[in-house]
Amino acid sequence: MPKTKATDPGSPRAPRSRAVTSPPERPFWQAKALAEMSPVEWESLCDGCGRCCMLKIEDEDTGEVHLTRLSCKLLDLGSCRCKDYPNRHAEVPDCLKLDLAKVQSLAWLPHTCAYRALSEGRDLAWWHPLVSGDPETVHQAGISVREWATPESPAKLRSMERYLIVDWEEMDQV
Repeated sequence: MPKTKATDPGSPRAPRSRAVTSPPERPFWQAKALAEMSPVEWESLCDGCGRCCMLKIEDEDTGEVHLTRLSCKLLDLGSCRCKDYPNRHAEVPDCLKLDLAKVQSLAWLPHTCAYRALSEGRDLAWWHPLVSGDPETVHQAGISVREWATPESPAKLRSMERYLIVDWEEMDQV
């Protein structure tokens, strides 16, 4: 019977090779601060809920902002995405461009907003498309405005108060 060497791969005494695996890479939103994100990463944080595209009324005396069920004319209520995002400021000059300072100062941003959540040290929710891999989960979870928003029209704008949302946080429970 031939002798086997310890270095012979068929030998029971041969050292076993161990595959070296690196730890799984954390997703960018967990690995980076909002200020460190690239423009593409920043834009991908938008979950497509459409809530920030709802028209707002500001109380001139108190500065308090009241949200309505009326959506911006550029909001596609099926997808809850802007119909012309790259050119939206030409059509809607007061359309807001979210940046870190605004995320940290706009009290009306919903609790569910990814920008707000990350700014407050929370993680993205299970229904966020970056987590679920599916843009429909934001709608399936009832977070988007798909089921209850109304498109703006000149007639509706004249009676905006009729479309006020009394408690946005209450809407987060719907």
